[in-house]
Amino acid sequence: MKPTYTETQVNKAVTFRALHERPGIFAFPNPWDAGSAKMLTALGFEALATTSAGVAFSLGKPDGEGALTREDTLANASAIVQATTLPVAGDLENGYGDRPEDCAYTILAAAAAGLVGGSIEDSTGRPDDPIYPFELSVERVKAAVQAARSLPFPFTLTARAENLINGRPDLNDTIRRLEAFAAAGADVLFAPGLSTREEIVTVVKAVAPKPVNVVVGLGMTGLSLNDLEALGVKRVSLGSSLARAAYSGFLRAAEELHSRGTFGFTAGLTSYGEINKILKG
Repeated sequence: MKPTYTETQVNKAVTFRALHERPGIFAFPNPWDAGSAKMLTALGFEALATTSAGVAFSLGKPDGEGALTREDTLANASAIVQATTLPVAGDLENGYGDRPEDCAYTILAAAAAGLVGGSIEDSTGRPDDPIYPFELSVERVKAAVQAARSLPFPFTLTARAENLINGRPDLNDTIRRLEAFAAAGADVLFAPGLSTREEIVTVVKAVAPKPVNVVVGLGMTGLSLNDLEALGVKRVSLGSSLARAAYSGFLRAAEELHSRGTFGFTAGLTSYGEINKILKG
């Protein structure tokens, strides 16, 4: 039985695609659960993305080691979709399988969960052999594109080249992959781990006119949205940064209590009532 897609989802998909086609840059933060999604919505962002690391941490699992299943990811995505009126795209990791068919299946399952976009990466999840061969990586993106195009709305597909965060600092191969992914039909290109202005500009020019996503929080913190816009970046995501910010505050508070027996961390907290008010809205 084929899934049915609501008019709301179709409208969100159109809205999300339009964000990539209008002039200027947009921020694309990553909630890790329904509550953080509601808070980001209340702050006025225009779209959200899931985060594999944030989901993994919330489930007590490590990220990047194949610990998350497709079911874990899509259950989290569905909860976030239901918690917000905004378009949501999914961090779909490597499609939860090596074969192109796995990527295609994951895209269709993501759409059925309410997502209007998602990313497929060329990372295997295996530390001894972390990146798929070039030809297989391209075939996987082609299969994901074909699945996305079969949907009755514009599912925005992002293709990720993962060399730079997997111990392979080969920018030339990264760009070769991004160019091939763009030629295969990916809507957005993404190479996490770009660390300099020069690297960002090189990638933007290589895949133009396709939009480029840059993630902030993997060592690059000195550039503002305005700076990134001037470099030609279309979209800025945060990956696990917001989840890590929340967990960092939690750990500092718990460490203070455990090591000093004091409660200084309670000063300046967002009030119970304010958080409740946001979540009621």
